[in-house]
Amino acid sequence: MKTWKHGALPRPAPGTGFKVHFIKQDGEKVTVEANDGESLLDVARANDLDVEGACEASLACSTCHLILDEESFDKLEEPSDEENDMLDMAFGLTDTSRLGCQVLMCKELDGLTAKIPSATRNMYVDGAKPKHH
Repeated sequence: MKTWKHGALPRPAPGTGFKVHFIKQDGEKVTVEANDGESLLDVARANDLDVEGACEASLACSTCHLILDEESFDKLEEPSDEENDMLDMAFGLTDTSRLGCQVLMCKELDGLTAKIPSATRNMYVDGAKPKHH
C-alpha cells in the first residue's frame, strides 16, 4: 500500500476524478478534478486557486469559505456547530456557504460548483499568504 505525505496526493488522471467547477473572484470558471475523499480546500490549493485556509483545516477560521451550488449543498450533511461558528464570521455568507476544508469530494458531489468569495475575513494572521507544504 502506498502512503502519501501531506500535500503530496497525486492528481487524478484526466477523466478519472470527480469534476469540481470553481468560479474565481473575477467570474472565470475553472474545472478541475478531485480525488475521492479530498477536501475542496485541498483541491483548490492543488490547482493554484486563491483559497487561503489559514488555520490548516482546524476549524479556527473562515478563510476557506466557498459558496456551493444549491443542488450540491443539499446533498451534504448539516454543518457542525464548530463549522457554523466559523461561517458566522465569513465574508459574503450565503444560504449555501460551507468551509472548503469540511466538504469532502465523493461520487454524489461529482460536478459540484463552488464560487470563491471576493474577499475573506482573517483575524488569525498578519496578511501573509500561507505557502503550500
